[in-house]
Amino acid sequence: MLQLNFIKDNRNEVIERLAVKNVQDAAQKIDQIINLDSKRRELQKESDDTKAISNQLAKQIGLLIKEGRGDEAEEAKKQTAQCKLKEKIYQEQLLEVETELNALLLSIPNLPHISVPKGKSAEDNEIVKQYGEMPNLYSEAVPHWDLCEKYDIVDFNLGNKITGAGFPLYKGKGAKLQRALINFFLDKATAAGFYEVQPPLMVNEQSAMATGQLPDKEGQMYHITLDNLYMIPTAEVPVTNIFRDVIVQEKDFPIKRCAYSQCFRREAGSYGKDVRGLNRLHQFDKVEIVVIEHPDKSYEQLEQMKQHVSGLLEALELPYRILRLCGGDMSFTSALTFDFEVFSAAQERWLEVSSVSNFETYQSNRMKLRYKTQEGKTQLAHTLNGSALALPRIVAALLENHQTKDGIRIPKALQPYCGFEILN
Repeated sequence: MLQLNFIKDNRNEVIERLAVKNVQDAAQKIDQIINLDSKRRELQKESDDTKAISNQLAKQIGLLIKEGRGDEAEEAKKQTAQCKLKEKIYQEQLLEVETELNALLLSIPNLPHISVPKGKSAEDNEIVKQYGEMPNLYSEAVPHWDLCEKYDIVDFNLGNKITGAGFPLYKGKGAKLQRALINFFLDKATAAGFYEVQPPLMVNEQSAMATGQLPDKEGQMYHITLDNLYMIPTAEVPVTNIFRDVIVQEKDFPIKRCAYSQCFRREAGSYGKDVRGLNRLHQFDKVEIVVIEHPDKSYEQLEQMKQHVSGLLEALELPYRILRLCGGDMSFTSALTFDFEVFSAAQERWLEVSSVSNFETYQSNRMKLRYKTQEGKTQLAHTLNGSALALPRIVAALLENHQTKDGIRIPKALQPYCGFEILN
């Protein structure tokens, strides 16, 4: 959530930057926020002034009674009752205004960083790096869904029978490959200074609100209505919420956490070739990295996170590219996002496997995540997170890019985790 004072002090800049994210009626919404805040402050003053008069009258009543001036005391009591009624009305009006103001603030996305390009869709994203050579597959190479069936490692039909489409069943060496990748990613993260946690797979409404999943992504999350809990779409949500309503010390930066979790996304409206096989699932495994950082160092930290993800993909011998997302393709909460895509040789297309983002103070303002400076002042921290990595499309690219006539070649870095050099 944007800071109210920043909006008021930088109205034109806020509107200009929201235009990069293609926010409709940005000027109207910002002016409405400013006007509501002005009304809120006026009502608060009226309420405070009325309460002060009421308190003053209360003191007078005692003195009047003591002096035997009963009639004047009774009149003062009537005035006190009128003040209390006015104060109640002001408080009710204040609650209405604050509720409307808060809802409007929650509806405004984060401001994009100055480096974010304008654009409306993924076609307008900027390629900032491309690494590796495109695989030259043998003549009988096939897409990963055919390889899954050939080697009996992922059963889409059985998963569909048990649950539904988008819930595959991994088995045999397919299940072992999943476990190997999870352990590989976690070991790399902990070696890079990330402290491992294992979070809950469900969060409450307050947690979903704090990281920006609500009110923006209701349609993408599985909601357990009976208990009002949400299945997590990413470990970012519970891990970042570890620090909700927390004041950290400046000396503790950077605070680095990593977590493996299963993730759940409804992905409503997804159809066609883009969802075939492992390309888009409702349940999938992912290792997430989260950093709480000092505002002066968060973009330096973002670069380090990009390097970490790059190292994972290079170790898996996968060609990849990094894209700086344009305003129209960014998430609601992000200030700057870099997507990582691996090339899927048999499908002849790029597959997104990671997003690394800086949210600046947007999440921390919602969750009241602050740090105390050496001078004793409290300030909002910056939050960052990234996928390191999401497994389904990594598995798809590994199967397709490393397929040979003798089986699937396992990258050297992964072999100690798998216990085999070739999947056949």
